[in-house]
Amino acid sequence: MYFIRNKIADRLGGKDFDTSKKSYKFMKIKKAKAEAMADHPEIPIIDLGVGEPDLPADPMVVNTLAAEAGHRENRWYADNGIPVFQEAAAKYLQNTYGLQNINPDSELLHGIGAKSILALLPLCFINPGDITLATVPGYPVIATNTKHLGGEVYNLPLYKENNFYPDFSRIPDHVLGRAKLLYINYPNNPTGQVATAEFYKHVVDFAYRNDIVVISDASYGAITFDGYQPLSFLSVDGAKEVGAEIHSLSKAFNMTGWRLAFIAGNAKIIEAYGNVKNNADSGQFMAIQKAGITALAHPEITQANCERYSRRFDLLIETLQEIGFDARKPKGTFYCYVAIPKGTKSGLIFENAEQVSNYLIKEAHISTVPWDDAGAFLRLSVTFEAKDYEEEKLIMEELKDRLSRLELVF
Repeated sequence: MYFIRNKIADRLGGKDFDTSKKSYKFMKIKKAKAEAMADHPEIPIIDLGVGEPDLPADPMVVNTLAAEAGHRENRWYADNGIPVFQEAAAKYLQNTYGLQNINPDSELLHGIGAKSILALLPLCFINPGDITLATVPGYPVIATNTKHLGGEVYNLPLYKENNFYPDFSRIPDHVLGRAKLLYINYPNNPTGQVATAEFYKHVVDFAYRNDIVVISDASYGAITFDGYQPLSFLSVDGAKEVGAEIHSLSKAFNMTGWRLAFIAGNAKIIEAYGNVKNNADSGQFMAIQKAGITALAHPEITQANCERYSRRFDLLIETLQEIGFDARKPKGTFYCYVAIPKGTKSGLIFENAEQVSNYLIKEAHISTVPWDDAGAFLRLSVTFEAKDYEEEKLIMEELKDRLSRLELVF
């Protein structure tokens, strides 16, 4: 064992590398759920912590995959993608976001999921000592890979009092001088906040002033409600000169396990990404890309998702408010983000969100995701399993009953 242990790279901890000693958030949640179910198997978990759609891919998408999977011409390596997918993705951006100026040949490439794209982008820009500005709470992939390359990460907290937008004015000059990348994510996971054109203009101005590349993660871009129209960072003047945007088929088209996404924007960013990608993978299976083309041509799939999530949010928000949570319906994503209760009438005091999340699983078989990066909050998802509106209402009634019995204090 030591023969290998003393050769592990420092970025993973060197000779002290041991993943069993690291308790990651979602590993803890999974373990707590398993323990709760083992203690009381007769009580079903109300799982509000799920971070992926509750429905499978649409049958027409599945049928396309089935039809294409056996075609001889689809067996080859896809490398950096097939032109027909790039053209379909550019057309999707035009139809969904009104983007008229994306060249599918030079300003767009696919990726094996948004996670893969985010993991490769630091290789395009980060040298040892460079800094990535990353919003927290949030998806950590681009930050993790920045550190692996000897770069540093400067966190931009998303505080409620700042409407869950980063405050660029608080970044020290010595950080700005070494900053290479800015990672933003709207509609935002986990806060549910959406971007405005004014915010994106502010980001573009900030990037120009400080010579920083912007990576906009729009994985939830098309999941919006109540009149808010999907908004792309690239729709703002100057955005394509300073950055690129990642779009995923996972959330909008119920294709999480299919691993298909794309990045669009500045041609030089796309060229650099394509160069790194070409040495990291051989592209997604062509049949999956062709199934993706079918999905992108059918926005009604996304619209049906949005209608279902919006309906569930109406039920969830009303339930949480009746219990005492300061809950507001988001305009995007399928996440509700709420401040934790202070404690219980029995005298229990909650110190952080992780403690509350564990308490809810243990005492009420309710699974949530805790965030303590910028205040103590819980993330609750409306992607729980329910076959129709009547079952959704029953789940919310059960949720209300279980929460009521806890006698939470706010």
